[in-house]
Amino acid sequence: MTQNNSDVIFVGNKPPMSYVLAIITSLSAGNLKEITLKARGQAITTAVDAAEITRNRFIKDLKVSKIAIGTVEMPPREGETKSRMVSTMEITLTKK
Repeated sequence: MTQNNSDVIFVGNKPPMSYVLAIITSLSAGNLKEITLKARGQAITTAVDAAEITRNRFIKDLKVSKIAIGTVEMPPREGETKSRMVSTMEITLTKK
């Protein structure tokens, strides 16, 4: 855990409920008030789903305090020559 009272969850290709569980666990385990979901490319939709499910169904006093979007350059895949640009998103959720 970092000292600025926040935790980071990297969103990949698991179902959204896995990340919802991770968010709830992280927030209830310690004295965390803030959690950040980081996602790239196709995982962005999963991150948004997880954040919304958590807010609407489980932790009603959870607010989206910050959303940061960006792009990162990824190295070329096997058999490709050009590197590609991939969208990134960070969703910061804060508990009141």
